[in-house]
Amino acid sequence: MTRLRSEDDFLTLIDRHFPREARGVELSRGDDAAIIACPGRLCLSADLFLEDVHFRRAYFTPADVGYKALAVNLSDMAAMGARPAGFACCLESTDDAGREYWDEALAAMAALAREYGLPLVGGDLSRGAKLGLSVTIWGEAGPSGRFLRRGAGAPGDIVFVVGPVGLARVGLAVLEKEGRGAAAHFPAAVAAHLRPVPQVAAGLALAAIPEVTACMDVSDGLARDLPRLLPPGCGADLFLPPALLHPEVTAHCAGHGRKPEKEAVFGGEDYALAGCVSPAGWPTVRAALPGAAAIGQVVGKNAYTLNGAPFEMGGFDHFG
Repeated sequence: MTRLRSEDDFLTLIDRHFPREARGVELSRGDDAAIIACPGRLCLSADLFLEDVHFRRAYFTPADVGYKALAVNLSDMAAMGARPAGFACCLESTDDAGREYWDEALAAMAALAREYGLPLVGGDLSRGAKLGLSVTIWGEAGPSGRFLRRGAGAPGDIVFVVGPVGLARVGLAVLEKEGRGAAAHFPAAVAAHLRPVPQVAAGLALAAIPEVTACMDVSDGLARDLPRLLPPGCGADLFLPPALLHPEVTAHCAGHGRKPEKEAVFGGEDYALAGCVSPAGWPTVRAALPGAAAIGQVVGKNAYTLNGAPFEMGGFDHFG
């Protein structure tokens, strides 16, 4: 291991992977703050990514850590129907994470940033007892000029998802049990947990459909997130037959005596999009996003059913 001996060593490593010049950035890293040329309204989000809370080094490679720390923030932009425009990143490093570790992590983060033309404009560095990354990201409205939001919709609206649900939960379970060797049996689930794919293009497409009334990303599981998505006083009748779920979800549940629909509803860290659309707008959503799946309907009372049975919502909570 090559030790990073100073902050300047770390900054040199960052400069190797992230260029300073970028569209919309008047002043990049190196001053007390960056100067951004804002085109108008921006949406802004931030996420922590902490060792032994959000990831374990036992089965996350350095590249997985760098990738996912940025990917979960890109998912927030997708949920808003935004085009990502730039980000800042704060890093906390331990003594046993040297140059090689951070070179691999930053290379993966930079590769994902390049996919979206996303500049890194600054951040902070610290030494600590565990690894940690904190990303702040911002985005601008796409061609529609519209940002998507939570808390709208109306009874009768269709509840839909874009992306698999429950798959990352299976990935976490098998990684905790078997480590990276679990990829031999559950490759899609392991990939869903380690390398979630941000649904940025889907979010931009949804923002362009006026009948889409609400949207968010599924990070804490549908059971926790749907009440956040829907208007106060509303609930939903959900329908999740096995055919709508990824085969690795149904296979894992079959091997452990679990119901796959419950695994899907309680699963977190999928970073799929969940949304509401009026029935008249559903054909437009399907035409724009053939992979979108209707999973239920908004109802005018604060109650939920799952496949016809009453269902108590809840899910992951850091303080629960």
